[in-house]
Amino acid sequence: MFQFDTSYARLPHPFYTRVSPAQVPKPELITFNSDLARQLGAQDTNQSDTQLAEIFSGQRLLPGSEPIAMAYAGHQFGNFVPQLGDGRALLLGEVVGPAGHRFDIQLKGSGRTPFSRNGDGKAPLGPVLREYIVSEALHHLGMPTTRSLAAVKTGETVRRETPLPGAILTRVASSHIRIGTFEYFAFKQDVDNLKRLTEYSIQRHYPEIQNDPQADLHFFRNVGQTQVELVTGWMALGFIHGVMNTDNMSIAGESIDFGPCAFMDQFRFDQVFSSIDQFGRYNYSNQAQITLWNLSRFGNCLLLLHQDISEDELRKWNQELEALQDLFEHRHTIKMLEKLGIFDYERPNDRELIQKWLRYLEAEHLDYTLSFRALAPLVDQEAGWGAFKKTEAFQEFYNLWQERLHQQDLEVTAIQERMNQVNPVFIPRNHKIEEVIEAGRRGDFSPFHEMNEVLQTPFHEQEGRSSYRAAPRPEEMVQATFCGT
Repeated sequence: MFQFDTSYARLPHPFYTRVSPAQVPKPELITFNSDLARQLGAQDTNQSDTQLAEIFSGQRLLPGSEPIAMAYAGHQFGNFVPQLGDGRALLLGEVVGPAGHRFDIQLKGSGRTPFSRNGDGKAPLGPVLREYIVSEALHHLGMPTTRSLAAVKTGETVRRETPLPGAILTRVASSHIRIGTFEYFAFKQDVDNLKRLTEYSIQRHYPEIQNDPQADLHFFRNVGQTQVELVTGWMALGFIHGVMNTDNMSIAGESIDFGPCAFMDQFRFDQVFSSIDQFGRYNYSNQAQITLWNLSRFGNCLLLLHQDISEDELRKWNQELEALQDLFEHRHTIKMLEKLGIFDYERPNDRELIQKWLRYLEAEHLDYTLSFRALAPLVDQEAGWGAFKKTEAFQEFYNLWQERLHQQDLEVTAIQERMNQVNPVFIPRNHKIEEVIEAGRRGDFSPFHEMNEVLQTPFHEQEGRSSYRAAPRPEEMVQATFCGT
């Protein structure tokens, strides 16, 4: 199926530990993403479900596979932990796709590793189904993200608060190098391996700068720009990652490590879903500040490679971070303007227009996704206010919005079409994911397959699929989501 060529395993031993996947009693395939497999250049994808279950539970290794658990550190809720690492994941290997891009293929839930601390290294079924759904949904929503190749039941019981069925997810990423990977070597003052990691990362992800005399600085800039693009995209979709620790932030700018993540239903600036985020560090609006905080930690690591740096050079690094803050505000504004049907360029009062709209949504407890979709018909002034409540706040927003719409040279129908290309009909609703998980625990995966099918075309109405579109009823609303460890 795949022929692995694992460049990361050719780095020195401190980068990882070799580990074999745990044996499981009865691997059973839930799903296999054959489209993704073909995009990765898989040969001979005609294996039986039994064979696929064996491969993607780690019971049968493919040629060239050298399973490793990667080492990294991280700031968790602001507190530094010097050693974390893959506690329940194994990198099976890397494949080079038809376009020449390199991808990691990793198992999650494949058993204990030296980094498991007190954990069992296993994954319950629920988090596996959640990550599969959310990661694939983000991909079809146009977001950079790790993707899901397969999900397998293991036939064993995983004990958390209650006994749960076990499962393993196969994840695909441009790499699994994190800001926390750099922190791991920086904390140890291991400058040699920090330099190796930096050179490897540049060669793998940003080869166009590897011969640049200021490659490290430009590496910082590139990683920062991809992080900004990623998180502003999350926020435009109403997505909350939930655990933006530095060990959960990929230098490739991909969404990674879906634990207590969720898409908002009713809009709130300070919305939190994670059951462990007691002080709202990673709430919806704070994702901007946390992105920059994480990047400052990344920059500190790279500066260890320049211990004799001059004040002028240090000023350049600080200016790069300040520029990323400006870039974040600008890219967030542009993406939100597009959702409001404004496609020309940012003007002085645009950010206030966006805030008026969001404050209205919050005050009226309106659904974030459906409200943007319902706004498109109102581009035509003859449509009136639609279903929106006729408050003074909405009147003020509406008048400013219409004035702003008319400042661009676009026909009404063109604006509406473009709005519907960036404002989805379907998102992975929290209550629907919970329904999928409950059905899966009973052995019924038909809701899981149907939900994934719906989310493959999120910007188009789909006949007979209205339940996936609808906001939850009060009794269906999910107030908290949980990490699977």
